[in-house]
Amino acid sequence: MASRFLFVALFSLTVFHVSSVPSQLQDFCVADLNSQVFVNGFVCKNPNAVTADDFFFSGLDKAANTSNHMGSNVTAVSVTNLPGLNTLGISLTRQDFGSYGLVPPHIHPRATEILVVVEGALQAVFISSTNYQMYDKVLNKGDVFVFPQGMIHFQYNRNSTSAVAFSALSSENPGLVYMANSAFGSNPSISDDVLAKTFQLDKKTIDLLQARFSTAH
Repeated sequence: MASRFLFVALFSLTVFHVSSVPSQLQDFCVADLNSQVFVNGFVCKNPNAVTADDFFFSGLDKAANTSNHMGSNVTAVSVTNLPGLNTLGISLTRQDFGSYGLVPPHIHPRATEILVVVEGALQAVFISSTNYQMYDKVLNKGDVFVFPQGMIHFQYNRNSTSAVAFSALSSENPGLVYMANSAFGSNPSISDDVLAKTFQLDKKTIDLLQARFSTAH
């Protein structure tokens, strides 16, 4: 009995280890963004060619332009502009909101996001996969909210004054899929028959929406 219990315990530990994120096998793996080799992530740059600049990004102290139709601007710091993040499983963003600015409904397929408001106030919302339950919270300066991985979520400035937030994400390359752009701005376009039936709209309305979001390419 004891040996059977030991086997089960060791098997459980093995399964847990295999299913977990593996430990790093070296100090760092700076992304070689110019490599033509495709792997799940980025190939490591030769360590002898790595410099401090590979771990450096500047500019998050500066407000981004929010003079656009959404009234918001997200400055992302991920592996694509900070190669030293490769394999480290973390990234961040600065989110600037103008008057009534919105970061529209979207998902991060590869990351959980934790957000902190540093200026103004924001409405933070995510929708779960269980009965499409909506979790809605108004955040003020210093407040923190977490968006679970893969959940549709958005941030909205319900005020005429500006707002600023920072977020950390649990992937060096979290991915970003805007709901509206995905449905109406795909390349090639989803059939208007499919979209009309899905959204219960007439094809003329669908065509207008596709024309609006086609500029996303």
